[in-house]
Amino acid sequence: MPDRLTAIGLSVVGLLLAANAAAADVAMPPFYQAAGALAPDGPLGKVLKSEPVQTSIPGAHAWRIAYVSSDVGGRKTISTGLVVAPSAPAPKEGRPVIAWAHGTTGTAQNCGPSQVPDPAQALNEYFLIGGNSWTDYGLPSVETFVKDGYVVVGTDYQGLGAGGKHQYSVAATNGRDAINSVRAVASMSETGAGKTAVMYGWSQGGGATLAAASLGDYIAQTGTAADGVEFLGFAALAPDDVAAAAPSVPADEASAEKLLGGLTASFSDNVFNFTHFIMFMWGSQAAFPDLKLADIFTEDGAAMIDAIVSQKCVHVTSDTLNYAVGANYKSLLLTTPTNALAWSNALIKGSVEPVKPVAPVIIYWGTHDTVVPPVMGEVYRKQMCGLGGNITRVQLPGEQTHFSTPGASAPLYVPWIEDRVAGKPIADGCKSGG
Repeated sequence: MPDRLTAIGLSVVGLLLAANAAAADVAMPPFYQAAGALAPDGPLGKVLKSEPVQTSIPGAHAWRIAYVSSDVGGRKTISTGLVVAPSAPAPKEGRPVIAWAHGTTGTAQNCGPSQVPDPAQALNEYFLIGGNSWTDYGLPSVETFVKDGYVVVGTDYQGLGAGGKHQYSVAATNGRDAINSVRAVASMSETGAGKTAVMYGWSQGGGATLAAASLGDYIAQTGTAADGVEFLGFAALAPDDVAAAAPSVPADEASAEKLLGGLTASFSDNVFNFTHFIMFMWGSQAAFPDLKLADIFTEDGAAMIDAIVSQKCVHVTSDTLNYAVGANYKSLLLTTPTNALAWSNALIKGSVEPVKPVAPVIIYWGTHDTVVPPVMGEVYRKQMCGLGGNITRVQLPGEQTHFSTPGASAPLYVPWIEDRVAGKPIADGCKSGG
């Protein structure tokens, strides 16, 4: 029976691929169509295009932006994003910048959170009661931050609105996009932004936040649209960190296969988590073009994955995968991957560098998180404390899931961010229980 079901599933795959061959590119609003036609010329953080956005946030105005960024391979890219700033006059020293790195929305060009009709508002989650869209969008605690006199910017990441393949959960790329969003805002005279910043992010964005914290040399680069940006802290909500979770850097195919096997098993317990896995592999291949999806998936599986994730956002991708192969989603995997060493090295390179963070880091996690294993944050803390970092790890009260983490952590991270901006002393998080 399983073989028959798999055959049926692959027949559906064939139909999907045939339909995809005639499919048009995903539809996007005019701003993003125009951004996708631009070249990533100019210094990092240069704003190539902007447009005002209506917002109901009191005392604020907002813009969509497209700006120059770069990826883990040093290639120039364009990222889009959303900026919200107080409308009152800015202080002489400029406003602090709070940079948001969002969680998973998908991998297609139309999955950027700033593309929704009314993006400049508080975080709205698809899964939660009260969610009013097909995707997550918005900026957590944005009204509080605007009242505090801060500018808030949320990157969409490259590939989610301005061309190119999105390097999903390649934290080293996503973190660069978040860093360059701060440079972009600091270069916009209309925001009143200064050059001090704090970054916060959730899930995929939590990993981006951890990666950004260890990119000291990248932050210190000169010749950007806004040199001299100083990060005061990094708050990561339910972050992923593949590099920290790896027991060691694989030295041969056997150890690399073991690493890939462990990662695959962690995200193969249900079709929704497996969706994250296939997007991660697709995004990693985009970051490291010498890799092939057919190294890990069957030929039909690789073709199916490319057809789906290049056209759809995460929840629709999951639904399509469930429709096409159902409970047999693991049949898309090869029994034994090929080129495992190259894949493992790429996944580690695309994750968080083992470098002391440039500022204090705090991690918030829930005991019922079944999407990103909390142990990743635990191992990260041990690694970075060993390098001399100041890392605090906070277990959230109650039984918090991956999706309740942003709301449950807000009463904790908001004052933590305000204290970093105010320059208040901070305890050594590596001396606490963690």
